[in-house]
Amino acid sequence: MTPLSGIPQHEIAPWAFWHARAMVLAWGILMPTGALVARYYKVTPRQDWPRELDNPAWWHAHRLLQYSGIVIMLIGLALAWDRGGGTGAAAPLHRWLGGAVIAAGCLQVIGAWLRGTKGGPTEPELRGDHYDMTPRRNAFERAHKSIGWLAVFTAIVVIALGLQVADAPRWMALVLVLWWSGLGLWAAALQRQGRCFDTYAAHWGTDTVHPGNRVEPIGWGVRCPSPNAETIGKHRT
Repeated sequence: MTPLSGIPQHEIAPWAFWHARAMVLAWGILMPTGALVARYYKVTPRQDWPRELDNPAWWHAHRLLQYSGIVIMLIGLALAWDRGGGTGAAAPLHRWLGGAVIAAGCLQVIGAWLRGTKGGPTEPELRGDHYDMTPRRNAFERAHKSIGWLAVFTAIVVIALGLQVADAPRWMALVLVLWWSGLGLWAAALQRQGRCFDTYAAHWGTDTVHPGNRVEPIGWGVRCPSPNAETIGKHRT
C-alpha cells in the first residue's frame, strides 16, 4: 500500500482517482484485449476452417471491447479536463502523450466508419472495398493496424507516467505489470500457434478466385493459411 515515492501518506483528489480508474480500464484492459481478439481470433480454435468461413464472433467482441473502451476513455478525459495535472517532469509528458493516445482512439473510430463496403459471395453485392481490396481498403487496414497497435503500446507508457504523477500505491503498478506480461505471453503463444489469420482468408478462404488472395496480407506476422491445412498451426505465410 506504500506510494511509489515511499512517503508514509498520500492523498489524491477524487477526480484524479476516477480519471485513473477510467483510463486504466479503457487503455490498460479493454482495448488491448480487443486488439488481441481481432488479431488472433478471426478463426476460433474449434472452427472447421476453411469449411466454416466468416465467423463473426471476433468482430462482435472487438467492437464491444473497443467501443466500450472509447466511451470510458472519454469519461476519463472529461474528469480530468481543465484540472491540475500534477507537478514534476512526468506530468507534462503524461498530458501530451495521453492527448495523442486519445486522438488516436478517436481516429480509429472515424477510420472504421470510413473503411468502405464489404462485398463478397455472401453479400447482396459481390463487389466491395474489402472483397476487391481496393486502395481505400488497403489504406484503412494499414492505418488501422499501425495506429491501433502504436496507441496500445503508447498507452502503457502513459499509464506508467500517470501512476508516477499520482504517486499511486505500489500494488497497482505490480498488478499492471503482471497483467501486461500475461497479455504479452498470451499473444506470443497465439502467434507461435499460427493464429494470426489474414482477415480476407478468414472471411472467404484462400482460393485465388477471390481477388484479395492474389495480394500479400497486410501487417506483420499475418498469415494466409494453406487451404489444405489440417490444423491452425500448419500455414504458409
